[in-house]
Amino acid sequence: MGMSVQHRNNVRTAGKGPATMVFVHGFGCDQSMWRYLAPTFQSSFKTVLFDLVGSGSSDLSAYDRSKYDSLHGYATDLLEIIDEFSEGPVLLVGHSVSAMIGMLATIEAPERFAAHVMVGPSPCYINSDDYVGGFTRPDIDDLLHTLESNYLGWSSTMAPAIMGAPDQPELAEELTNSFCQTDPEIAKHFARVTFLSDHRADLPKSKTPTLILQCSDDIIAPCSVGEYMQRAMPAATLRIIENVGHCPHLSAPSASTAAIEAFLRPIGF
Repeated sequence: MGMSVQHRNNVRTAGKGPATMVFVHGFGCDQSMWRYLAPTFQSSFKTVLFDLVGSGSSDLSAYDRSKYDSLHGYATDLLEIIDEFSEGPVLLVGHSVSAMIGMLATIEAPERFAAHVMVGPSPCYINSDDYVGGFTRPDIDDLLHTLESNYLGWSSTMAPAIMGAPDQPELAEELTNSFCQTDPEIAKHFARVTFLSDHRADLPKSKTPTLILQCSDDIIAPCSVGEYMQRAMPAATLRIIENVGHCPHLSAPSASTAAIEAFLRPIGF
């Protein structure tokens, strides 16, 4: 018997209902980032929160560089968590890179998912031809070089830029602390896998009804990315909420919750 999935991913469940809502955090974060969103849904759904391996209070000994050398390794974990902890249809909520991890899971096992909410997703961060991902390849190389040579310095510069929310400085501080608590070697590897991934070719394969929830001003995922994804995906709805930053579940939780509820209602949740 190997390590339990619960222990590996620090899985926490709450609430009850006919469907299960599974929340997946982004790079450098952990499940606490859902604290303004998850409780809202606990009266209607079972909720499942967890930490990606390498993040938060997951078991760091489970971090296998070859397994997590692509986002597919995390998608495999997600499906194992869903198998063990979900009841009824699954509504998936993934932030940033975890929106792509979630999409890979929905392609792998479409029958498990009733809906997918992507918060600030991007299938590819690097501009190419007519695709505007928001960064040039030299931008990303610089970002990774800085991160690899001075992770704490990079974190204290990047986290506030990623969070945005200039009127809520405590959120930038929280994200900085979260980045700084992540094992630097794991963070460096995960960043490389995240920022160099390109899942544009997978977008048409996801048939799950999907909400792309984007912020009006997001340095990580510009509006052009959400528009591209909506065109490429067969069952996607794009909602842009007024928010500066990449973490609306923290900086604009009521707008995020309202958008999710409005998306779920017509599909029966």
